[in-house]
Amino acid sequence: MIGVGVGAAEAPVNMLAHYAIYMTHVPVGEITWAAYFSDQTYLTSANGKASGVFSVLISGEGSVTTHGVMAGGKLTPTSVTTSVSDDDGHSEEQITFKNGVLTKVDDRGAPPKPDLVQVTPELLHHVTDPLSAMLIPVEGHALAQANCDKTLRIFDGRRRYNLALSYKRIDTMKVAHGYAGPVLVCGIVLRAIAGYNPDSLLVRYLAGKDDLELWFAPVAGRKVIAPIRALMPTLIGTLELRAIDFEALGPEPAHGSALPQ
Repeated sequence: MIGVGVGAAEAPVNMLAHYAIYMTHVPVGEITWAAYFSDQTYLTSANGKASGVFSVLISGEGSVTTHGVMAGGKLTPTSVTTSVSDDDGHSEEQITFKNGVLTKVDDRGAPPKPDLVQVTPELLHHVTDPLSAMLIPVEGHALAQANCDKTLRIFDGRRRYNLALSYKRIDTMKVAHGYAGPVLVCGIVLRAIAGYNPDSLLVRYLAGKDDLELWFAPVAGRKVIAPIRALMPTLIGTLELRAIDFEALGPEPAHGSALPQ
């Protein structure tokens, strides 16, 4: 089970999470996320899909798999594979990092639409992938305010954006299977930088909004916090991502199944 306390950092840990996506309490999608932490490396993989009557705000499906190393209290990706289908079309990328520096993007999908803001090389300094970014290393107490005070610089192979986090409060949450206890609530501001359509309804709506929330819970056995809930108020109701399952297990994957590769 996942808890506030952190055990031996050397022990292998599997984090397994399943999230439901709701718009005004109506299910519109789901995300499954798994992560394996060994002594010095990690593997994390997620896949999800969203659709339905509210697809004007959120639609598409995709998967991301990241391999990386853990050193100096940081999660540093070495290779990232993405496959995404959404309103901008289908894309597949293989991203390579060396010593934390992005060195290559192998784009195997259809060319980006010409109306997207161009991703230039200078925008790709000091970036990480979406999954590594959401596994936030902590120093000291997992729910300390300082763990919110940071900006996540993310590149997913096509899109470059920042997520600016700030401390809001401590709350509590109980999921159907797994975690029950205090959580760290961060305010979040999305800053779209490149690789997006400037006329996108979602991008224009989110620009500068400061009422989004990202809730983090500690992962037992690692000095890491991971998202357990997200809230985004909209003009037609609240878009919510909520964990149904959120567990940290021992060296063997749950039910004998391997993590996604």
